[in-house]
Parts: sequence; C-alpha cells; structure tokens
Amino acid sequence: MSGFVEKPEPLEVPGLVHLHTGKVRDLYQNEAGDLVMVASDRMSAYDWVLPTEIPDKGRVLTQLSLWWFDQLTDLVPNHVLSTELPEGAPADWQGRTLVCKSLRMVPVECVARGYLTGSGLAEYDESRTVCGLALPEGLVDGSELPAPIFTPATKAEVGEHDENVSYEEVARRTGADTAARLRQATLAVYSRARDIARERGIILADTKFEFGFEGDELVLADEVLTPDSSRFWPADQWQPGRAQPSYDKQFVRDWLTSAESGWDRKSEQPPPALPQQVVEATRAKYVEAYERLTGVRW
Repeated sequence: MSGFVEKPEPLEVPGLVHLHTGKVRDLYQNEAGDLVMVASDRMSAYDWVLPTEIPDKGRVLTQLSLWWFDQLTDLVPNHVLSTELPEGAPADWQGRTLVCKSLRMVPVECVARGYLTGSGLAEYDESRTVCGLALPEGLVDGSELPAPIFTPATKAEVGEHDENVSYEEVARRTGADTAARLRQATLAVYSRARDIARERGIILADTKFEFGFEGDELVLADEVLTPDSSRFWPADQWQPGRAQPSYDKQFVRDWLTSAESGWDRKSEQPPPALPQQVVEATRAKYVEAYERLTGVRW
C-alpha cells in the first residue's frame, strides 16, 4: 500500500472543474476547455506523498519549467498558453499555475539517459542492458554512456512504480511512427538541455518527458527538466563508482531511511512528518538548482 498519507481536498474555484489530483499537481479545466495546472508544494518519496510540504517547491518547478520551455521552442512546441491566474483563483496559486492546451496525451514516460544510475543501473548489473538496449562492459554507478539512450516507461497510478519497457513495446502501443517521433524528440531535447546544464556546472544524468498531440503535432507537456523529473548532479563532484550528490529530494530519502525517522519502508505504515532541517535543506537544493540553471536569483 502507498499513495497519499492524506489526500487533499481539491479547491473549488468558480469557472473551473477539478479533474485530477496527482502527487504534486492539481489539474482543472476552464470553461474554454483549456487545462489549468497548479503545482503544489507536496513532496513524494518511495511512492508516498508525504504529510510535510516543501515551501516554494511548486513555484520553483513551474518557473524552471517555463525557463526550459523557452530554451526548447525551436526543437518542439509546448503546451503553455498563459501564466495568468484564472479569475477567482486563490492568491497562493500565483507563480505556480499554468493554463495549457488540452492534448491527446501519449501514455508513455519518455525517459532519456546520458548516465547510468537508478533503475537503469539495476538492469545493467543483471543483463548489461537498459530497456533491452545493449551497453558496453565496465560501466558503474554514474558512468557516462557512449551516447544518450531512450528508455521509455509506462506511466503508473499514484503509489505505483513506473515500469520500464522496450522501444518495441512503445511501438506496439502507440504505432511505429509515433514511437519514432517520441524517441527523436526525447533525445533532441535531452541533448540540448544536457549541453545547457553542462555550461552551468551541472550534469543532467537523466530526465523524463511527457508528450501529447494537438492534431498531428507532437507537443511537449507537463513539467520539464525540473529536480522532480530529472537527476541533476554538480559536475565538480561527479565521481563514477558511487552514488552522486544531487539537486533533488535526496535529503528527504536519506532521512526517511535513517534510524532517526523510525519508519520501515517495507511496512504499510505511511511515512512520518519531516523535521524542519530536512524541509529547509530540501528547499535550498531546489532553489539552488533553479538559480544555477537560470542565472536568476530566486
């Protein structure tokens, strides 16, 4: 069992219909049929949405996504229509809300990996492959791959694991043409972002994208290249053969699995509230990632 420790009640806003509450985002639809996506300060770890929020997290994710969308417009169109607050929306939605196109979403997590770690490393250690793609011998945790690879996954419900699948499985589910377009777009966007991040002293180890269709046009959707959807490592601390320091929720994961938390990850008990020092350290990491990538003070 996993999911929300306590699922929040959606806010009622005149003119908006609540569609879905995800791990981080709440999704509404306005009277024009556009989607209104609101990034909360919720934090998830180990398939649980935690009882403690990280202040400013939703705004950091939203503003960083907007910055990246601007860097990528010549490669792929995106779903953003407006950042204006819908009439009647609470003031707290400011800076964390996007009005977006309603797309036919592709039910695939489009993952690009330039470095070996996480679930890719686990598969590599067993079979020298990732999502069925053969890789050379001698790679370790944190190794740079010979070239970026497309390693898709199926999108899971809240509380479930995304499942890595082969490219052939994506082609079977979506059609060969769509699968080829997803792979091409994913690797093009990853390569552009990797180079931009590298100039700023950050390694983009891997990331996941979501795409949808507007007519026949493939459109980049959801969040993009944030610490929630990507592994960012400080380049000056990169050392293959060990777990890398990262700009993400690592402080949260480390505390939850420490003796101090008193939580047994294998139990069905929900995780406890986070202590203030973990909240502050995690917020600082998200803000640092934003500032280093964009060059803008938070």
